[in-house]
Order: sequence, then structure tokens, then C-alpha cells
Amino acid sequence: MPTAEPAAARPAPLKRDDIPGWFFSLDRAAFGHLLTTQTTAGVTGDILELGSYLGRSAVLLGDHLRPGERLTVCDLFDSEAGDEDNAAEMDMSYRKTLTRSAFEANYLAFHSELPEIVQAPTSVLADGRIPAGSCRFVHVDASHLYEHVAGDIAVARAALAPNGLVALDDYRSEHTPGVSAAVWEAVFTGGLRPVLLTPMKFYGTWGDAAAARQVLLARDWQAEGYTVDEDTIAGTRVLRLNYQVKAPALRSGPRRLALELLPPVATKATRRMLRTLRERRATPPVASA
Repeated sequence: MPTAEPAAARPAPLKRDDIPGWFFSLDRAAFGHLLTTQTTAGVTGDILELGSYLGRSAVLLGDHLRPGERLTVCDLFDSEAGDEDNAAEMDMSYRKTLTRSAFEANYLAFHSELPEIVQAPTSVLADGRIPAGSCRFVHVDASHLYEHVAGDIAVARAALAPNGLVALDDYRSEHTPGVSAAVWEAVFTGGLRPVLLTPMKFYGTWGDAAAARQVLLARDWQAEGYTVDEDTIAGTRVLRLNYQVKAPALRSGPRRLALELLPPVATKATRRMLRTLRERRATPPVASA
């Protein structure tokens, strides 16, 4: 994961892409489309984010608040984790860069007022402080540990209005199997209906998935440089969006020969790695300031 400088040494961002984080263009487009469509349709409700890092996604969520709506973000920031496993994850990935002051500075660079901030483990939201059914959109991007993610999904379900939408980060990354387990458990045993899959996020609802899918199909994603595919999961049609990949350049003779001489398993692994690199080239990680 990319690192960032301590808050005191990092200037306020000049543009949104200057905020460190892993919130890439495809998901920014999906968030914006779904939230805008909700507003256009007259759907109102609060927005909740579990895990905000330095504010890259929170800033976009704040863009879509309408009068009377509230954005609540919950993150440990620079507080101590409540358990040993969570503390280890924090120390490995975020401890040197994640502070509440940095989040607030980034958010205030684009909005006049801060959101409601809960600086605590996301599990505290299970106490009912988020009114049941009050949210139209919930973004879950906190812990990667199964028990925590399962708890966050339960919080999201309680907070969402009947046709509200939840976005779950890192549902398929090889280093986050706990997220995958919690997400698919919610689908197969908890009534969560998949709506959209991107390389980074799972979008779903406990309400009308077909209506949400039609909202997405109303946009010409291919014209904007994305691929659109459909699958069926647990009896529900789900869209898959990804970046269009340019046709690979003709391989040089030595490179082609090297691939042909590799054992089949190694050849497949090499081609898979090259394909992954091509897919991610369109959205490189944000470099440290």
C-alpha cells in the first residue's frame, strides 16, 4: 500500500486526487452515479462511512449531501485499536499516516463543514446511535478481519432504508480473505442481494436489486472506457464493471519464446500477472505527497 507523510509535513490537497487512498476512478463514477440517481428520484437519507482513511471517498460522499442529510464517518484514526488483531493490522498498514487532523484538513479543503465524526472502532455503531433505516448509502471500508467486517455489514443493514445501497471494499483481494468470507456469507445466508461488482468493491442491497441494476444500465459505461458484463449470483442478476484493456502490443520474438519455454503453470501465472498489471495501469495507486 502507498504511504503518506505525517499530517504536519503534508500540505492541504489542491485537488481530490492529491488525497492519498485507494478510491479509484471506476468506483468514484459508480458512487457518483448511484447517489445522484437517488437524489434525482427524490430518495433522501443520511450517508454512513465505516473506515475513512484520509478522506478521499468521504469528500465525494459529502458532495452528494442535500439539505437535512447527514454524513457520518467512523474510523479509529490515531486512536488505539480495541483488540490485538486489529492493532496489528493498524500497525502494519496505517499507523504512521492515519490521523484525524489529516482527515479533517483534507475534508475541509473541499467542504465548509466537517461530517459527523465517530473516532472509535466501527463496532460502537451497533449501539443504535445511527437510527435504524435512516441511511440511503453506506460505504464499508474499515477492517479486513472477518469478525469486524461481519459486524460492519450488520451495522450497515440496520442503518439502511429498505432500498438503500451498501458498498463493500476489498471483497476479492487476495490479502483480504476475511472480507470475502463476510461478504459472501451475507449474500448466501443474510439476504444481501448483489447489484454491481468492480475490481475493488461489491455493491448490494437488501431491497430491490433489479431496480438498482436498471439505474446502472441507464448509463453508457462503455462509451466512458469501461466494460460491462452480467452474471447471475444466488438467483440475482449482477453487473460487472471494469476498465477497458488496450490490445496488447505484439510480443517480441525473445519474449514470445520465453513464454513458450516456461512450464505451463509458470506461463499461466506470468500471463495472469501481466493481465492484472494492464488492468490496473489505468488507475495507479496515489503516490505519497
